Amino acid sequence: MNIKVLKTKISKNELETLAETTYGDMVKGVVDLQNKIIALGGDLHADCEEVLLKQGSHQVNLWGFNIFPARSREQRLEYTSLINIRPKQGNFYPEVKDEGLRQQIKTLVDSLIDSYDG
Repeated sequence: MNIKVLKTKISKNELETLAETTYGDMVKGVVDLQNKIIALGGDLHADCEEVLLKQGSHQVNLWGFNIFPARSREQRLEYTSLINIRPKQGNFYPEVKDEGLRQQIKTLVDSLIDSYDG
């Protein structure tokens, strides 16, 4: 299991390479909205979540997503993961429904993962 923790920006090429080693066209990821880091890779979102928790992240700040490198910046994210089911935080579904929370996730992903080559 190869999990990459991002604290600095990676290129679209790096994301594509990671996708090739996992699902082919997609990479699972987890953001830590407090520490502004992302874990990518693994078979399950829980794999990324585990790595971040071991590094000191807190569950309340972690949200799962899928990213598709070949899609446009506006369409590359899916906000769906079993780790997102959080009734105590008002999210009762695998998909993040809150638009404000989705925007926070997108902003962090966009800051650490390029959507273009170059």
